[in-house]
Amino acid sequence: MFCYNSFYQAYQHKLKLALIGQSIFGQEVYNKLRKEGHKVVGVFTVPDKNGQADPLALAAEKDGTPVFKFPKWRAKGKPIQEVVAAYKSVGAELNVLPFCTQFIPMDVIDCPKHGSIIYHPSILPRHRGASAINWTLIQGDKKAGFTIFWADDGLDTGPILLQRECDVGQNDTVDDLYNRFLFPEGIKAMVEAVHLIATGKAPRIPQPEEGATYERIQKKENAEISWDQPAAALHNWIRGHDKVPGAWTTINGQVVTFYGSSLLDASVPAGQELTIKGASRPGLVTKNGLVVFGNDGKMVLVRNLQFEDGKMIPASKYFSADDITALEFTEEEKKIAEDIRAIWKRILSNVAVIEDSTDFFKSGASSMHVVRMLEEIKQKHCGLQLQNEDVYMATKFADFIQMAVRRLRGEDKEEELVIDYVSKNMNNMTVNMPYQCFINGKFIDADDGKTYDTINPADGSVIASVSSASVADVDKAVAAAKEAFENGEWGRMNARERGRIMYRLADLMEEHQEELATIESIDSGAVYTLALKTHIGMSVQTFRYFAGWCDKIQGATIPINQARPNHNLTFTKKEPIGVCAIIIPWNYPLMMLAWKSAACLAAGNTLVLKPAQVTPLTSLKFAELSAKAGFPKGVINILPGSGGLVGQHLSEHPDVRKVGFTGSTPTGKQIMKSAAANLKKVSLELGGKSPLIIFSDCELDRAVKMGMGAVYFNKGENCIAAGRLFVEESIHDEFVRKVVEEIKKMKIGDPLDRSTDHGPQNHKAHLEKLLQYCETGVKEGATLVYGGRQVRRPGFFMEPTVFTDVEDHMYIAQEESFGPVMVISKFKNGDVDGVLQRANATEYGLASGVFTKDINKALYISEKLEAGTVFINTYNKTDVAAPFGGFKLSGFGKDLGEEALHEYLRTKAITVEY
Repeated sequence: MFCYNSFYQAYQHKLKLALIGQSIFGQEVYNKLRKEGHKVVGVFTVPDKNGQADPLALAAEKDGTPVFKFPKWRAKGKPIQEVVAAYKSVGAELNVLPFCTQFIPMDVIDCPKHGSIIYHPSILPRHRGASAINWTLIQGDKKAGFTIFWADDGLDTGPILLQRECDVGQNDTVDDLYNRFLFPEGIKAMVEAVHLIATGKAPRIPQPEEGATYERIQKKENAEISWDQPAAALHNWIRGHDKVPGAWTTINGQVVTFYGSSLLDASVPAGQELTIKGASRPGLVTKNGLVVFGNDGKMVLVRNLQFEDGKMIPASKYFSADDITALEFTEEEKKIAEDIRAIWKRILSNVAVIEDSTDFFKSGASSMHVVRMLEEIKQKHCGLQLQNEDVYMATKFADFIQMAVRRLRGEDKEEELVIDYVSKNMNNMTVNMPYQCFINGKFIDADDGKTYDTINPADGSVIASVSSASVADVDKAVAAAKEAFENGEWGRMNARERGRIMYRLADLMEEHQEELATIESIDSGAVYTLALKTHIGMSVQTFRYFAGWCDKIQGATIPINQARPNHNLTFTKKEPIGVCAIIIPWNYPLMMLAWKSAACLAAGNTLVLKPAQVTPLTSLKFAELSAKAGFPKGVINILPGSGGLVGQHLSEHPDVRKVGFTGSTPTGKQIMKSAAANLKKVSLELGGKSPLIIFSDCELDRAVKMGMGAVYFNKGENCIAAGRLFVEESIHDEFVRKVVEEIKKMKIGDPLDRSTDHGPQNHKAHLEKLLQYCETGVKEGATLVYGGRQVRRPGFFMEPTVFTDVEDHMYIAQEESFGPVMVISKFKNGDVDGVLQRANATEYGLASGVFTKDINKALYISEKLEAGTVFINTYNKTDVAAPFGGFKLSGFGKDLGEEALHEYLRTKAITVEY
């Protein structure tokens, strides 16, 4: 049934509006206001330029809204009466000025019933004036924003209706702020402001004079760079004028405009000197751009330069700009060129023919047309990813096509990843290993220059001298990850694109699997064949699995009690947490990285990862591959170094919102204490003493084979290794005999030898700890059946070891060895509950196992065992889709499977009344 009262209430809150202004911003505000039900009775905009109507005019004309195109509203300081009369004829109740470059007379401003509201891109009263966004950056403000205010006869001095603010990133430009916040949020706020006025709830808050500033309009003539300033001030000046009007200087007698600056926090790079007028020190043309120096000795990197004739080039090509030769196109590339020509023609409708010499901007296009052009190209050719600045660098059609084709071919990359390798010829290949910290997309030395040696456990030789990250490096990495999350491309990227990059990374890992497995083998001691299949193979699978989850993370709608006559909608959103610290162990260096990082990245977070100090090399190789896969700068950061220094600072850091840790229980407890300082989310996968129960009704040969794998897999350096075997009395002796027979067949040796079964322990200190562990077992009265000694050869090799007659009170019965030590205890025939009680008599609860043909017994035991994973008639069978994690002192939280995603997400509940 039609409800007149509801209809009337809705209708009475709609206004007759006059929109005064221009641009895509004005067009979007116009569209949204009409969608909200307001009536736009007139649009007042600028005249056509070069035969092209303003976007606001185009939208209004399409809808049949009256459009007025006045070149000006005043003449000699007085209103033009014909213009004012035309305005008054539409009968507006409110003037909305979303973006207006014309001076509007007070006769028009005060005419409507509700007056006029204006959008201004600063947090008033700061930065009054027409160049507000520029000055926000020039003055190094940490916050930007906008104000919607009631127009008065002053310059941006009227009462405030509403304000919104955002953080300013270190390298944000005017375009960045506008596209990320000022444009999308400004449109929403304009609509909200009109709604507040329509419902009688709009405030009028007088602007305070305290803190008020007014700055001049920035034009080309006053945008010259003054060089006697610190680097930060130079950077702010350059980015504050990027793209309009452009900060400039004089080089070789020619005005050159700088675009795309960033602070460079590194050692002075190699480059060719370039004299700059007024600068006390020459700039350096490097492979990454032009480096200029502040009066404090610090550096700014400038990516692009524009000459007086309008030509823009990468700054790195300053000395070779004239050497760039034209490309010869393939037939497919010629087709793409013609497609782009057609797009230019649709935009430049006033140009009869798009010739090679046609200049995009001189033909009447503006910045709003740049967005349209790039979106049309992306829609037509999804593989061609271009940025706004690409258009400014190649404004003529022929230059633009050359640039586009180079980009499509993968040439002309903006910044090449610079990597210093330690290279070794081994395993029938050349292995290239990065050895520096990876921070914000670059390999750099540690801040204090410190390094340490990583050792090959097979022979004790030094593989590489690796950067040892400092507290300062942690701060840099966290800042880069925070910037990438809050203001970077990663934070704005849609989930499907995120998944595409993760799939690409998995492909690259697979392409480099033999190199990765070789590095893993020499750095951790893993047998090459195992490293290839498990360490690397499962890492690839993990990234592919979580890449598929990226666009499937969903919230829920929730029915709630509704207070009539209002209606309510409640729904939840799953959101990324932010910067995550990931701290991994040395037993499976790349696989542990993948288990945590893949879920973290799929959820949309950024990360700082600390590999184990003794096994950093595959993590650093992973960093290289992640950059090649297209991960934006700052998303992935890798810091080799000390756990006590790097890991501790990450756990305490206020900008880290989540810590994922795999390692020892004592260290896990310390991380919990540190994380409590700002209540970080934490997940821990800690130590274990996993029981494996073998009943007499099992398939004995299978139990022997699986039991050995449960203990000796990866040299026993396995978090879920069976730390204690309980063997039923009637088969105990035979089980032990068969195990010893199989051990004697095992080949101990070079992990790169394909026939090796058992490689070296990970590092010397761990080997010494294992030998001490065995001595303790003997002293307490356990029977050393086999092994317990270091193998007499170079490196850190230990014999596979078997203990029997192990009593429950013994040290080796209670504590994890994390090595190739089988600890066997008997249990009485048929004593199911007794052996269960003994198996659970540990503070750990990571994994467990049972071998029996009796499925009822197996399921009963699986229910009673206090462990996060239970294996029945198998062991070590993990899968990327199955959750993995422990109970009790083995930690909490899950890796792998859908549950792992929730460790890196937060849930937000939203309730709407309508």
